[in-house]
Amino acid sequence: MSMMKAGLLALMIPAALTAPAFAQEAGGEPPRMIFEELDADGNGAVTLEELQAAGEARFARADIDGDGALSRDELIARGEARVEARVDRMLERLDADGDGQLTEAEMEEAREGRGHRHGRGGPSPERIFERLDADGDGSVTEAEFDEGVARFLERMGRRFGNN
Repeated sequence: MSMMKAGLLALMIPAALTAPAFAQEAGGEPPRMIFEELDADGNGAVTLEELQAAGEARFARADIDGDGALSRDELIARGEARVEARVDRMLERLDADGDGQLTEAEMEEAREGRGHRHGRGGPSPERIFERLDADGDGSVTEAEFDEGVARFLERMGRRFGNN
């Protein structure tokens, strides 16, 4: 198995197991601007100018030093802020006992949809394996794995509008 495939698998399985925990209020879509934020004049419609202004404002917020460019440190800070916000939402939704930590049992509840406030769970390891094991023989060949990764990436592209 190539390093890239191993890396993709290492990312796919945990992502599938924790997807419900990271799903956002808007149905699990990637970070996006809220319509009300885009509709600057509040008239119920977004113009091209409003959309462009919102993008410029987002860039300006990320450009901490105001030099008109995003440095590595600024990009990392922006990413860390998003991760922190997601982790906070995840703990808020899934930390059943309120101790600031997630146990394996709490994560299992999320996977099965019991602990997630929207009632959606992510695929179980069994479901992931079933999807990868195309011929149902109880093992996943490299070809099956490659096809499974391709299907996963295609679905993600469609889900997030990249197709």
